Amino acid sequence: MGLVQSGMPRFVTRFLGIPLVCAAFAYAGEPVRARHAMVVAEESFAADAGVFVLKAGGNAVDAAVAVGFALAVTHPFAGNLGGGGFMLIRLADGRSTFIDFRERAPGKASRDMYLDKQGNPTHDSIEGWRSAGVPGTVRGFELAHSKYGRKKWGEAIAPAIELAAKGFPLAPRAAESLQAATNLARDSESRRIFQKNGAYFHPGDWLIQPELAATLRRIASSGSRDFYQGETAKRLAAEMAKHGGLITLADLANYTAVERKPLTGTYRGLTMITAPPPSSGGIGLLQMLGMLEGSEYQKTGAGSAAAIHYTTEVMRRFFADRSQYLGDPDFVKQPLAGLLDPAYIRGRRASINTNRATPSKQLSPGKPSGSEGMETTHYSIVDAEGNAVAVTYTLNNGYGNGITVPGLGFLLNDEMDDFTSKPGAPNMFGLLQGSANAIQPGKRPLSAMTPTIILRDGKPYMVLGAPGGPRIITSVLQAILNVVDFHMNIQDAVDAPRFHHQWMPDKLYLEQGISPAAVARLKALGHDVESSPGIVLARVEAILIQGGWLEGAADSRWIGKAAGY
Repeated sequence: MGLVQSGMPRFVTRFLGIPLVCAAFAYAGEPVRARHAMVVAEESFAADAGVFVLKAGGNAVDAAVAVGFALAVTHPFAGNLGGGGFMLIRLADGRSTFIDFRERAPGKASRDMYLDKQGNPTHDSIEGWRSAGVPGTVRGFELAHSKYGRKKWGEAIAPAIELAAKGFPLAPRAAESLQAATNLARDSESRRIFQKNGAYFHPGDWLIQPELAATLRRIASSGSRDFYQGETAKRLAAEMAKHGGLITLADLANYTAVERKPLTGTYRGLTMITAPPPSSGGIGLLQMLGMLEGSEYQKTGAGSAAAIHYTTEVMRRFFADRSQYLGDPDFVKQPLAGLLDPAYIRGRRASINTNRATPSKQLSPGKPSGSEGMETTHYSIVDAEGNAVAVTYTLNNGYGNGITVPGLGFLLNDEMDDFTSKPGAPNMFGLLQGSANAIQPGKRPLSAMTPTIILRDGKPYMVLGAPGGPRIITSVLQAILNVVDFHMNIQDAVDAPRFHHQWMPDKLYLEQGISPAAVARLKALGHDVESSPGIVLARVEAILIQGGWLEGAADSRWIGKAAGY
C-alpha cells in the first residue's frame, strides 16, 4: 500500500511566498490522518486553502470562511456567493452556536407565485430570475468571522481571490459536469464563463474568472456591505429589475444572518449537536436516532436486509412528520419538543413492523404534543485548539438556477423551490411539504442541511455533513450509524453503500453494493425497491477524532479532499 502525502498547491505558496507542507497522511483505503488540524471538503484547492489559513495562525472559523469563499470559485456546482446555508460551531471552551444564513424570500414574493391559472406548479421556482431567494452566504460568513474568527477578513478571502484571478486546472469530473449542465447553457453569461460558448472546458484546462475576482476583492475590502448595500448590491438589483427578478436593493440591505441555539440530543452515550430549524435535518437526525436507540436493529449487521428495513421504516416516519410540521421558526410555531418527546418516539417506534414494510399511504404524520391546528456542498474543520466547524451551504440545484449575474461572476440560487409552492405537489426532490413552509416575504425555506458535531466525554468526536437534498439527512444518519453501531473506520463509514426513503414517493432507493440477497429480502418484505445512482449526490465529508489523531474522510463518490497537518 502506498503512502499518500497531502501538499498545498502552488497558488497558496505564491499568495504569501510561504512554502507549506501538510503533515497529513493516509494509506490507500484509509482515512487521512493528522495530529493537529484537519479540513475535509468537496474540492481539493478549497481544502488546501483552509489548511493554509490554519497554518498561518487562523482558527477553524477563519478556515471555514476561507474554504467557503474558495469553493465559490472552484466548485460552482454548489459553492457560492449567491446562495446560503448554515455554519455549526463548537468552540474549544465548550460553547456551541449555529449561524443561519439561509436565503430569504424577496419582499415581492407571494404564496401562490409559482402556480399557473389552473393552480398547477410551474417551473418558475427552479428556472429564471424569479427562482432566486435573497442570498445569505456573504453576510453569514462575516457574522461568524466577526464573532469567532481571529485572522483579518481579507486574509481569509485572499486564496479565493487568487484562484479566481489566476485560475486553477479543472479535474476531469468538474470539466464533465460543466459540459453537461443544461441550466448553464440556457444563460448567455454562464455559457460564456463556464462553457466557453459551446467550446467547453476539458480536464486540465484552467478556469479563470476575472469578474468574480473583482467581486471578491470588493468584499475583501468593504466586507458584506459591498454585497448588500454597495456596488455589488446595486448591480445585482439592477440586473434583477432588468430580467424580471424579484430581489430589490431593499431586500439585500434588509438581509440579516441569524445566530441560533443548536439542537442537542444523545445517542448511545454520545452528545449530538446539530442544526435547528429552518433546517429539518437536525430534528430528523435526533428523531431517527431516538427510534433506533430503543431497538436492536444493528444485531444483524451492516448491509443486512433486517437492518436496512428497520432503518428505512424510521426514515419513513420522520419524513411523514417533516411534511406537516416544519418551517421557518421566525414565521411558524413548530412542535420540536413534541417531535423529540421520548413517549412520542416510543409510539412511532412501536408502529414499525419488523416483518413488513408500512405502505406510506397508510402512514400519516404523527400527533406530537404542541402541534399547531439538489444541490449543496459541505465541509468539516477541526483546528489545533479543538475548535470544530461544520458548514453546509447551497445553491439548491446544481449550479443553482444556472444564471450568472453579468459583470459580477457569481451564480444565483433557485432556493425558492424549497418552499411549498402547492401543498401535496412535490418539489424538485420529490418532497411533499405543507403549509408551514408556504412562501411569505422575508421567510427562509425549509432545508435538509444537517451539519453535525458529535461529542464523546465532552470532547469533539465526529464532525460531518453532506450535500444532496433530502438524502443529506439519511446519509449523515448512516455515516454515524456505520461508525457507532457497526464499528467502521470513518472512510469506510462514508463510502459504504447507502439507502434512502423519504415517505413519498413510496420507494426505497438503494445504491449499488448492497447484496442481491438483501435486495431480494427487502422486496419480499414489501418495499418498492429502486436502484438509485442519485444517492451519490449525498457526499459525506467527515472527521473522526480518536487516539490522538484527526482522521479525515472525503467521500469517494466525488473528488473531495481531506487535508491536515
